[in-house]
Amino acid sequence: MGKKKSESHGPVIAQNRKAWHDYFIEQKFEAGLVLQGWEVKCLRAGRAQLKEGYVVIEHNEAFLVGTHFSPLTSTSTHIKANPTRSRKLLLHREELNKLIGATERKGYTLIPLRLYWQRGHAKLEIALAKGKQAHDKRASIKERETDREMQRVLKSR
Repeated sequence: MGKKKSESHGPVIAQNRKAWHDYFIEQKFEAGLVLQGWEVKCLRAGRAQLKEGYVVIEHNEAFLVGTHFSPLTSTSTHIKANPTRSRKLLLHREELNKLIGATERKGYTLIPLRLYWQRGHAKLEIALAKGKQAHDKRASIKERETDREMQRVLKSR
């Protein structure tokens, strides 16, 4: 379940576009999620936000923290839904060991990038990332604008 991310995946449920602006993405991993029934229903309805989420490693297990899954009003009435609870991620042991080493020693952060369906299972693409400084953000914005300008010039010919 925690295979390295291949570029073929199913329908995207939610994306964290701000991550590309705030971080240098070093490496991507694919992880499964341990979900409750009401969470699967809200994912099928597309009601998930990854914007303020991050991944924490505690006791040699990875957890997704800070994401918001909005519960549907029609879901189970006997369960009190907690939209921001921590959700366990399913990764292979060697991947977990690599992530633990990178986050503890090298100063990396684990952030969620994309939540999607793959063969009926919800998968999360997480990234090993380093935070950008303000000047790095300005430089990437400038680079993006010059690329757009080059494309416009090439298109007009």
